[in-house]
Amino acid sequence: MGEWTMKPKRYVPDLRQLGALCDGNYRRLQKLRQLEVDGKPVCEFELHRENHYLGRVRIQVLQTARFTETLLLEQVHNSGRWLNNPQMTVRVYHDASMAEVISCYRDRQIAPVNDYPNRFMHHPDEKVQVNGFLADWLDYCLRFGHLPMEHAAWSAGEGVD
Repeated sequence: MGEWTMKPKRYVPDLRQLGALCDGNYRRLQKLRQLEVDGKPVCEFELHRENHYLGRVRIQVLQTARFTETLLLEQVHNSGRWLNNPQMTVRVYHDASMAEVISCYRDRQIAPVNDYPNRFMHHPDEKVQVNGFLADWLDYCLRFGHLPMEHAAWSAGEGVD
């Protein structure tokens, strides 16, 4: 039996793919963080598709240093019970123009490579997958994000003759 069993190939992370994801996530976050009302950055926005409310997302700065920031991104409300509310801690490297997920949901760190199988059933490429999810989520926020109604420039009754 020993001569016919093959050892599984060890996973080798694709640093180009991870770097491209982190670079794209930096650009997406910069676009989202440019939302301002009265010269102050908006830290919450709502998600709407046509007239359907999809949820509310918050971006909170946890820590700031000379070249880095640590952000908490979380969906604080959603319109469906079947949806999980994503919550991620993201480290933003301004000098390298990259944003990387450092924890997801709870305060656990994401290992760059996981042995598989493992007791938590993390994928070997968990870090790439989580950063890919962040890219998809930020794209979704850019597509469907709107300022909350309390920041609307006019109220429903104004300007109607």
